[in-house]
Parts: sequence; structure tokens; C-alpha cells
Amino acid sequence: MPSTAIRDFRYDPAARRLYVWFVSGGDYVYFDVPPRVYGGFLAAESKGRYFHEAVLDRYRYERLN
Repeated sequence: MPSTAIRDFRYDPAARRLYVWFVSGGDYVYFDVPPRVYGGFLAAESKGRYFHEAVLDRYRYERLN
């Protein structure tokens, strides 16, 4: 999963939570993310671009740590 912005991400389908760890050091959880959005994230050639288009500012989130 090479990305210049996103270090790693995980999805909890039961809770519909998307966890994203950024290269910059910010770690976040996004709430009520549908499985189709996560599927798109997995398939996206550019994880950063997909994140900005489909996740950022669309779902409630909290910073971790």
C-alpha cells in the first residue's frame, strides 16, 4: 500500500469504523463509514486522493492518542 500521505489503514466492519494512520503522524478513526467506501479505498490507486474525495469531511472523526 504505497502512499506518500497514508501510512496504514484498517476497517472494522461490525462498527463501521475506518482507522487511518498518516505519514505525518496523525492517527484518526472515522465513524459510520460504509463498507463500499472502504472497498473503494482498498481498490484506489491513489489512497490519498480517494481519502480526500470520499472520506475527508464526510464522516465524523476523532484523533487517536
